[in-house]
Amino acid sequence: MRIVVALGGNALLRRGDRPDADVQRANVVRVATAVAALAHEHDLIVTHGNTPQLGLLATESVADRSLVEPYPVDLLGAQTQGLIGTLLVRGLKDALPGRRVVSLLTHTQVRGDDPAFERPTEPVGPTYPDKVADFLTAKHGWTMTRTRGGLRRVLPAPQPERILECDTVRVLLETGTVVVCAGGGGVPVVSDWATGALRGVEAVVDKDLAAARLAEDVKADFLLILTDVPNVYDAYGTPDRRPVLDVTPAELRAARYAPDSMGPKAEAAARFVEGTGQLAAIGALDAAYEIVHGRSGTLVRPDLPGS
Repeated sequence: MRIVVALGGNALLRRGDRPDADVQRANVVRVATAVAALAHEHDLIVTHGNTPQLGLLATESVADRSLVEPYPVDLLGAQTQGLIGTLLVRGLKDALPGRRVVSLLTHTQVRGDDPAFERPTEPVGPTYPDKVADFLTAKHGWTMTRTRGGLRRVLPAPQPERILECDTVRVLLETGTVVVCAGGGGVPVVSDWATGALRGVEAVVDKDLAAARLAEDVKADFLLILTDVPNVYDAYGTPDRRPVLDVTPAELRAARYAPDSMGPKAEAAARFVEGTGQLAAIGALDAAYEIVHGRSGTLVRPDLPGS
């Protein structure tokens, strides 16, 4: 079976962790152990989030007085692919002796006229006091949103149209290679309509939606979205919460999960199942093997005929 594993943004930096390299090195052992159990039996692609790492690099770039302008977000995203990719490759090679494992820098094509560019929503970097935020907005043309404690930069989140390295991923899979790619949703690029030339854009692509796009394009049999909860829950955060164990795309969408937590994961699973007729699941990292074998997590399956 061909499986795309979408690691949550907290896989290497869990809630409350300091963003130190040693912390991420330690956490990658847990990630590699969970994922390697699947790689023994299946063709595997591993995608990952990058929000903490991107925020850290963005903060450092703004503070670097040797730069005329901070590095653009697309280049910072490429840096996070290298940073997280090397940690995952080392961990997976240790857990899978003799197996080919590679991290592939990946670009995600988006539409230049995507409505998201007119409505930035995705926060990146630190929270700034009002005066500092006003200065940065005036100097760099950033968009800010108010959060608890101040103002924070927000970026557009356009829809993933195509993973440009998809053909290369397929070739690697056919040689038995475990492929780490589409980190942070991939480096967002637009293509010139006349020449086809690629240009990076100041945006982020949702990692789960990019994983779903990739999974469909490589003809995966299963999309596994791993996070820090064992299931999708209805009424999450309330005394009435209940686990959702088996669900269809239509039921997932009807539940209207929060856009800053379970919503993108639910939408990604729904898109993949609708587009392929295959299965997706959402659950906890440490239960990855159990989820694929139907003993944990939330299974997302096609609607039954006539339902």
